[in-house]
Amino acid sequence: MAKIKFTKTALKKQRDALKQFKRFLPTLQLKKQQLQMEIRLSQKRLQDNEAKETEVKANLDSWVAMFATPGADGLLPTLVVVDGIDTGRRNIAGVDVPVFDRVRYCTVDYDLFDTEPWLDNAIAMVKDLIAVRTEHEIIHEQFLLLSQELRTTTQRVNLFEKVKIPECKAVIKKIQIYMGDMDTAGVARSKIAKKKTQEVAA
Repeated sequence: MAKIKFTKTALKKQRDALKQFKRFLPTLQLKKQQLQMEIRLSQKRLQDNEAKETEVKANLDSWVAMFATPGADGLLPTLVVVDGIDTGRRNIAGVDVPVFDRVRYCTVDYDLFDTEPWLDNAIAMVKDLIAVRTEHEIIHEQFLLLSQELRTTTQRVNLFEKVKIPECKAVIKKIQIYMGDMDTAGVARSKIAKKKTQEVAA
């Protein structure tokens, strides 16, 4: 704590600071609540995504035997080629987070007559799996960004609640007591001076 100045200016400064802290605190508390809610939603999205991945994998397992057929084992990697990932941005409680849109794939032509009839479905499932895993990474990034912002906001709330506001109140009280004592001492000195003046006059 800085050295206290026992003046009316210092008292006004502390009162203004206290008013400002009290004005900002509810906003920070609201932001903290919003972030906590968004983190819970983010955790739910991660769980839903993991359940979806499990489902896609289970569906894909039924095709695994097909990949063992001659010529099919090395075919999929050449037919499913990622061209890029499209994401957007969203502002959540003041935090700019990425949002999954889609995975783009290169168009790969193949001979329908020279490949197995199940290949189209297998390609679609592999693409689904890639999309689900990519979305998981982006949701996880959202979760990390929100968690980091929650830590910072919680630190600020604690700073205001447990340090700044009590500190301001304590300083205001000390200045008020000091100024009250000075006023009392001033009145006492005035009375003594008046009494002496009256005695001299008498």
